[in-house]
Amino acid sequence: MFAFALYRPATGELFCARDAFGIKPLYYAVEGERILFGSEIKGLITHPRAHRSLNERRLAHWLCMEYLPDEETLFEGVRKLPAGHWLRWRDGRAECGRWFAPRFVPDASRSLEESAEAIEATLRESVAAHAIADVDVGCFLSAGVDSSLVAREAARIMEARTFTIGWGEGRFSELEAAATFARATGLPNEGCILGAEQFFASVPAVQYAMDEPLPNPSAVPLYHLCAMAAESVKVVLSGEGADELFGGYPYYQECLAFGPYMALPAPVRRALGSAARRLPEGVRGRRFLMRGAHPLPERYIRLEYNFPWDEALALLSPELSRLCAEAPTPWELEAPLFAEIGAAAPDEVTAMQTADILTWMQQDILLKADKMSMAASLELRVPFLDREVFAVARTLPASRRVTRRETKPALRRAAARALPAATAARPKIGFTTPLAQWLREEPWATQVREVLNGDAARTFFRTDRLSALMDEHQRGVRSNMKKIWSAYCFLIWHEQYFG
Repeated sequence: MFAFALYRPATGELFCARDAFGIKPLYYAVEGERILFGSEIKGLITHPRAHRSLNERRLAHWLCMEYLPDEETLFEGVRKLPAGHWLRWRDGRAECGRWFAPRFVPDASRSLEESAEAIEATLRESVAAHAIADVDVGCFLSAGVDSSLVAREAARIMEARTFTIGWGEGRFSELEAAATFARATGLPNEGCILGAEQFFASVPAVQYAMDEPLPNPSAVPLYHLCAMAAESVKVVLSGEGADELFGGYPYYQECLAFGPYMALPAPVRRALGSAARRLPEGVRGRRFLMRGAHPLPERYIRLEYNFPWDEALALLSPELSRLCAEAPTPWELEAPLFAEIGAAAPDEVTAMQTADILTWMQQDILLKADKMSMAASLELRVPFLDREVFAVARTLPASRRVTRRETKPALRRAAARALPAATAARPKIGFTTPLAQWLREEPWATQVREVLNGDAARTFFRTDRLSALMDEHQRGVRSNMKKIWSAYCFLIWHEQYFG
């Protein structure tokens, strides 16, 4: 993992580069004949020549995606260097290029068992390399396959302390499962319960640390998990990247279900999708028919939507809505990327994984891991994103990454060789939170409503629509947690940087 800059005084040339997957961030801004760069936006905007202003015309994009999928940020003039790219600055001009692009090249010559052996051997080497340090090293442990496998491999070479965070609400918490795994494998485990009061109190610090607003609720427990681990160790190993490389997200299985259906003529699928849209929410098959009306790139973009484009524009104030409507839609922004991916990917599962690696993984998963760990002065390392591990993952056929019955079959087979059976077969749960329920409870619902109805909110949003989202959510009409939390986090972030 790296983000670096080399300066040659003799020529006045600056060369920057970012690691293959975007584990470490790198931002830059061109101010006249000068270039500013750094690993944090908050550092750039304090420079005397920097201009701190909101990139208002991209706000609708952010509401849709929860991040900006291209090089721009929500700070006007500040750009992010994409993963696997380099930047050269000379003679007052910036030039960018790509040095790495993730490509899957399936090879069916290996058996499932041979694939599992290759994964196990390569991951073992990666964990050993990532565990090298002159300070204490620990592991995050969620009780899922990925973090458990990393922790188990680390335990072979060192006294691996593990750290887990959870909730008082049992169905959201992995504390007990993580503790059970730790006892079974002899790993020391330290757990912490995070309550609603701590959760809401730390949102301003989390949004400030993120540089750009991130409404993924899992950033908050990760912030506290990093703080807890930093009291004992200076480096942690974590399981990020396994789902994207080895096929861990359940929605990858959607591609297999859609296969026969997509053979129907497009007009027929569109007609069925239109009819399904008129059915009540929750009717079995409604979502399948609606999504099946679109080709994969459009299905994927819609899967990523928080707010649909027209709803995002309608939520914004009239002035901002008009400004944002002049910009390309998220689909228009992402279409070139999907054209490139589609030309290289041999199947839809591979296309979705590649898209996740190039967007969601670097814009959300890895970004919050870096920002939350750095906020605690903790170095977070990700053994699954070693180039040699990817070299194995990229050769797995789609059927070794996703089947109708399970996700990550090859990785799970490797895990079965090292982990208790219950852990190796554990379904993906994700870093879930009780936030949806808390937004229906006091005093948290009132606290959020006050922000959504405040003066700052009226500057950016139609607050009557925000109130309607809260009303529906509190009455249980529909879960609007993601939409409510997006607006709330944006306003908290804006107060931190522009208030």
